[in-house]
Amino acid sequence: MAADLLLINANIYTLDPARPRARAIAIKGDRILAIGDEQEVSSFALHPPSSVVNLHGYTVIPGLIDAHMHLEWYALGLQNIDVDVPTLEQALERVAERAQVMPKGSWLLGRGWNQNAWPGGAFPTAADLDRVAPEHPVFLTAKSGHAAWVNSLALRLAGISASTPELAGGSIVRDRQGQPTGILLEDAMEWVRRHIPDPTPEHVAAAMRAALPNVWRAGLTGIHDFDGPRAFSAYQLLKERGELGLRVVKNIPVAYLPQAIDLGLRTGFGDDWLRIGGIKIFADGALGPRTAAMLAPYEGEPDNRGIVVTDKEEMLEKVRLASASGLACAIHAIGDRANRDVLDVYEAVRHLEEQRGEDTTPSLPHPGRGNSPPPPSVGEGWGGGPSPRRPLRHRIEHVQLLHPDDYGRLGQLGLIASMQPIHATSDMRMAERYWGERCVGAYAWRTQLQAGAVLAFGSDCPVEPLAPLLGIHAAVTRRRADGAPGPEGWYPQQRLAVEEAVRGFTWGAAYAGYMEDRLGTLAPGKLADLVVLSEDIFRIDPMDILKTEVLATLIGGRFFHSSLPDRG
Repeated sequence: MAADLLLINANIYTLDPARPRARAIAIKGDRILAIGDEQEVSSFALHPPSSVVNLHGYTVIPGLIDAHMHLEWYALGLQNIDVDVPTLEQALERVAERAQVMPKGSWLLGRGWNQNAWPGGAFPTAADLDRVAPEHPVFLTAKSGHAAWVNSLALRLAGISASTPELAGGSIVRDRQGQPTGILLEDAMEWVRRHIPDPTPEHVAAAMRAALPNVWRAGLTGIHDFDGPRAFSAYQLLKERGELGLRVVKNIPVAYLPQAIDLGLRTGFGDDWLRIGGIKIFADGALGPRTAAMLAPYEGEPDNRGIVVTDKEEMLEKVRLASASGLACAIHAIGDRANRDVLDVYEAVRHLEEQRGEDTTPSLPHPGRGNSPPPPSVGEGWGGGPSPRRPLRHRIEHVQLLHPDDYGRLGQLGLIASMQPIHATSDMRMAERYWGERCVGAYAWRTQLQAGAVLAFGSDCPVEPLAPLLGIHAAVTRRRADGAPGPEGWYPQQRLAVEEAVRGFTWGAAYAGYMEDRLGTLAPGKLADLVVLSEDIFRIDPMDILKTEVLATLIGGRFFHSSLPDRG
């Protein structure tokens, strides 16, 4: 069988234990035909030769997969106001600039503010926005996505006043007189959001298409998406037009669980480009607005233990229904109470799965080495055969803080720790301020890996940048770009080796999407998704990972991004 494309003179890290290193790859169609030294691979060339690309010694790794992101949110956000700025006044300046060019009465939308990063650390108010945009309703989501900052006009349109009652799962921040301040937490955001005109799937698809080059330049070949059904419609539009160019595992918000069950959807349904993931549930809020659900109060806030968005009994019922219908679950949990509640729910559901006669034994080949793939079988992945569906690969999204009693439970229950390394370096000062000594159990990747959980890494973009290499750097160093907090990093016992971090963005994410038989490592028969890097990130100073560029991104053997220089 002759190859269509040969990549030669490369420094290849396959992450395949059967052959960890190679120098050349032969690709046929969308699959890897052969991998090895150049003499082995050259035998697959045509005469006249196939297309041959000399990589001049650049480093090749499997395609990177972001296991938790929001592409619709990111793509639409590129069109909105960016208020991820160092001060309140700069944020107001950007709102004022947009107000000057938008018709009066039209909505001003934006995201990215973080009061913890502003001088004083106080929440902004509706009055602040009223100064610069009194005639436009304004809705600005926080960097975390778990709070909104709105102006007085937006509050009036939503009917929010001093007499508005609180609701379960959300909170209206009020002043001492009981008046809304303009900050809405968790589900309270929906009171305003429902008044904002919705973009159509066509509009979302166009925004996604415009954003995809950014995705490819970041080295991403696949994502696990956590937006709503409109994004699913947009992905289908792009796919049927041949414009998707990204492998998508689409998770379903729990509000649509009845419809998913009625349609008979199951986790893993779809193809190599677009498939169903799990049911997304929120257990709690986030650290930034101090709405993550805690076992003990936040430091300095004795009356605040966060917000429980979905109570334990309701969560158990939702997961039970999903599991019985062949749908895995992916549950957002930040605080230690939320994570404990989720673990208790999953433990109960595992017992129910056992009673139904399902195999609930974790399917990992090496106990205690959650991100180590098994040796490949002959011809693995070439025929696109189904991945094992049982046990269901339930996930916890974020796993930011665990109580010591819960450290080992994800591995014991065969759960996936879907974590975002960049959160640790972004949040570390805030975590120290509000969680204090509990931070020893925060963002604890090493602990989870040693306990046998699979790590599936992502960014939570647009909460954090669309940049998996930044996530790898954070996982390996636990330091910010400026070197803080010092050479050893923040809680250095949780640092990962480069290979372990890369596995989180490759094999671990592929496993979480039931695609490890065709993605996550570079081996014959697997899909030809790979990334070319400017530096050997396995050998350079880990801080220099930040300087590494993505020179090329191939998906299914096609170049979707290339800035390969000629080394002469």
